[in-house]
Amino acid sequence: MKWHPLTFVPVYQDRVWGGRGLQSLFGRDLPPGRVIGESWEVCDRPEVASVVASGRLAGRTLGELMQEDPGGLWGGLVAEGTRFPWLCKLLDAQDDLSLQVHPPAERAAALGGEPKTEMWYVASAEPGSCVYAGVRPGVTREEFARRAKEGTVAELFHRLPVEEGDVLFLPSGRVHALGRGLIIFEIQQNSDTTYRVFDWNRVGLDGEPRALHLEPALESIDFADTSPALVGRERVQREGVSIRELVRHPLFSIDHVRSEGGRWEWRGEGRAGLLAVVKGRVTVMGGGERVEVGPGGFVVLPAGMGEAGIEAGPGVEWLVARRP
Repeated sequence: MKWHPLTFVPVYQDRVWGGRGLQSLFGRDLPPGRVIGESWEVCDRPEVASVVASGRLAGRTLGELMQEDPGGLWGGLVAEGTRFPWLCKLLDAQDDLSLQVHPPAERAAALGGEPKTEMWYVASAEPGSCVYAGVRPGVTREEFARRAKEGTVAELFHRLPVEEGDVLFLPSGRVHALGRGLIIFEIQQNSDTTYRVFDWNRVGLDGEPRALHLEPALESIDFADTSPALVGRERVQREGVSIRELVRHPLFSIDHVRSEGGRWEWRGEGRAGLLAVVKGRVTVMGGGERVEVGPGGFVVLPAGMGEAGIEAGPGVEWLVARRP
């Protein structure tokens, strides 16, 4: 298959805590009358399949491409039936999300779920915004269970004030919640298993209380995970850009890139990559095609495409994820 940079049609998801922030921040043409909490930008799930938006492969789904040429898309040896391993979203939290956890890999199968490790990059934050992550030192499983039933469990979470540009890494097993007033980029393991601990005593969009999953949550939470920290902001200069290292993990390596203006060369070295534009506009050229992507836009860089050119003006920012 002859590969080129892949952009996809976003799939908007209604959420009780969502709003219209993706329209005001990124200029999205959101469907009217809906409360949009998530935009699934790159997805290969049974329930949601991203569709290529332009180029030779327009109209094909990410899942179809992954099954037809997994080595060309993802790179290396891929087991038959494997889905594209990353799920990428934009989230608009106009209210607090539920306090929740995703099962760790060693327990997920026994709990009937999928492990989910993820990264949050804060694109916009209202004054006073925060995220919840990890438990406070000394919190026991027994106390956590009791306080969850009492509705006071939020007091046991580690609370981190955040602002634009902050980053939090969330390995499976880290109990967490996104606070109100935040719009984020989320790059995660391809999973949709979430165990809710507490949902602020609210009802869902159907008017009914949303389900809680306290027992599997208690089996999943790492109670030794206390006081996690935000990712640092140190930067290094390289090839006309400055780079901030965000995540190094077996699932993905992620950096934040700020352009000084000009062209930046992508060398996939036989591995897939992904670019997500934070500010400004980026042009990506590869496989005989070019795409221009604005703020909030995502581009998958297939392994089989080889090299690509990325052009951006001074001050343009993007996230870049690589398959390790």
